[in-house]
Amino acid sequence: MKALKASIFGFGALMALTMMSCGETQQAPELTASGLNPAKFDTIVNGDTVRLYTLKGDKGMEVCITNYGGRVVSMMIPDKNDSLVDVVLGFDNIAQYMDTEHTPTDYGSSVGRYANRINMGKFVLNGDTIQLKQNDRHPGERNHCLHGGGDTGWMNKVYKAEQMDDQTLKLTIVAEDGENGFPGTVTATTTYKIVNGNTLDITWEATTDKPTIINQTNHNYYNLSGDLENAAYDQVLYVNADSFTESDESYMPTGKILSVEGTPMDFRTPHAVGDSIHSEYYQVKNAHGYDHNWCLNTNGDDTQVCASLYSPKSGIFMEMYTNEPGVQVYSGNFQGVGGEENVVRKLGKKYLQHVSVCLESQKYPDSPNHPEWASPVLNPGETYYSHAAYKFSVK
Repeated sequence: MKALKASIFGFGALMALTMMSCGETQQAPELTASGLNPAKFDTIVNGDTVRLYTLKGDKGMEVCITNYGGRVVSMMIPDKNDSLVDVVLGFDNIAQYMDTEHTPTDYGSSVGRYANRINMGKFVLNGDTIQLKQNDRHPGERNHCLHGGGDTGWMNKVYKAEQMDDQTLKLTIVAEDGENGFPGTVTATTTYKIVNGNTLDITWEATTDKPTIINQTNHNYYNLSGDLENAAYDQVLYVNADSFTESDESYMPTGKILSVEGTPMDFRTPHAVGDSIHSEYYQVKNAHGYDHNWCLNTNGDDTQVCASLYSPKSGIFMEMYTNEPGVQVYSGNFQGVGGEENVVRKLGKKYLQHVSVCLESQKYPDSPNHPEWASPVLNPGETYYSHAAYKFSVK
């Protein structure tokens, strides 16, 4: 009879039947509301434990975070029909996040030590010329430092995790002196917290043992509709800014601050991202969309809305707050191109170009080389503090 079962059902089925006959059953893994299997994030990296942590708000909001890179993996938000929608891009397993050769990505990461670009990876600090890792290459030997070194920056390091309660996760990283060229041993924390049931509140703090620079941010890619089969051109964007920092061909600030008036950079009146994303305006055309720093009107007041995003499809409305002087808006210009269109992400999706929008709080890009802008310098005895909050509602 066993031979007959094996021939009909196969060996796997036979084993399952045998186990059940012995009183044992195989249980399906308990998934998060976003469909993630936490077991797919369990691993060890250089002796450090990596896992998936889940935060839950009292209004249905769920945020899943891995301490590998301090990354937000999923964020479930109730839509206008009271159904939960995952509004951020990412992978559903740790292996793809770690495969920097084939799937390099900053999805959802807590970026450090310095978010955005530093010109040619070089700056002067207290009379000393500092040379950083140059990981952002452009034609004409324009090689910059981007996001603290990218693959060898904090987005691919393991943070020590401490889940304080169902709504709070504190992540800590210690970066050594000289890491990617940055001076000073820095101890930094990223604290994710769901507040008031529907707001993801993020605070960054850091100390150093010698003068250094720091500029942390969160790199969530937002698609508030949850529809990843189409570009997110209908997402309605608002940016509370009268000006932006002009960029050159390598997306590096020229030092000029330009008015948004009369340009596709004007989002002071909310309108769809797709209205002008294919504009011939040189800033937009060069970047293949939006990848610019807006100079906020909020003057560091994190009680004022600095930007917002809205999906007419889902009705989900997101308002952003920060104490930082700038926000980088990136419209997923290089998603779905150059082979990325074949990479499978969460739930089997393949992302298209412009399928998302990032809103990154920050000091202006290349601030170490522009003393007229807000300084990113952190000295011993000081504590770096940065704050951003993303409040969700339905309209």
